Amino acid sequence: MRKVTAPLGVVGVIYESRPNVTVDVAALCIRSGNAAVLRGGTDAFHTNTVLVSLIRQALEENSVDPDAVVLLPTDRALVNELLTATQFVDIIIPRGSQSLIDFVRQHSRVPVIETGAGVCHTYVEASADLDKAANIVTNAKVSRPSVCNALDTVIVDGSIAADFLPILAPRLAAYQVEIFADETAFPILQQAGYPHLQHAGEADFGREFLDFKCSVKIVANAGEALAHIRRYSSRHSEAIVTQNAALGERFQQEVDAAAVYVNASTRFTDGGVFGLGAEIGISTQKLHARGPFALEKLVTEKWIVTGDGQTR
Repeated sequence: MRKVTAPLGVVGVIYESRPNVTVDVAALCIRSGNAAVLRGGTDAFHTNTVLVSLIRQALEENSVDPDAVVLLPTDRALVNELLTATQFVDIIIPRGSQSLIDFVRQHSRVPVIETGAGVCHTYVEASADLDKAANIVTNAKVSRPSVCNALDTVIVDGSIAADFLPILAPRLAAYQVEIFADETAFPILQQAGYPHLQHAGEADFGREFLDFKCSVKIVANAGEALAHIRRYSSRHSEAIVTQNAALGERFQQEVDAAAVYVNASTRFTDGGVFGLGAEIGISTQKLHARGPFALEKLVTEKWIVTGDGQTR
């Protein structure tokens, strides 16, 4: 008896603008023995067409069936056909906005692995080194705001808010970050002269900004911070900045997310950074794959049993 890895089969991937996904998905599927059916967005259709033609040419030159990688037209009707092709497609992976992921989840009859949208928080706890915290928050927000591991909400302990927010403010102002502040944070940032300030509404929490924008929430203690994260997190990447080791460990144990950080930026959640290579996305699910969804998650397993007349 042996347990061996086996390809998932035909992997359907529905994604939006970025044409690099075309190459990443095709390479990962070929390497893991899967076939890929790709449905990219209209913005990059011509680029995707050229890329897939090159991939198919390379496959043919290396005696691999070029139909191992197929690009679908952008006709919306074909999306529904792909989502219901239970006899021909083994798994569907949506990569893109929350609306795309929700649509696929609601309409697919084929099993779905979500590469979830990121609503990422950083909690600056009362014992935090404030300069270190400001550096972490700034990096998480501005280094590449359009990706899923970028920060969306800064949670600040109320006992240090008046000290921390004026330290953070000029760093975010340098990138013209628009801040949606709750009723406690707003007057502190206003007094600090923050130029891009708005009052936060309920919709500004649990919101993936994907832009030079973030919200600020003031809490009374760690319990309140954890409750806020439980309510609004998309279970992607969450962070705490603290010098309290026990609290940091508690945060990592209690927070339900694919990646949980102590004293580091959420921007590290990435297949390449984690040593996994290219990724299809960051899975926020608990079954089959969680976190960076790379090569080793594009396979399943099966048992190989060789007998000599045994019966049961």
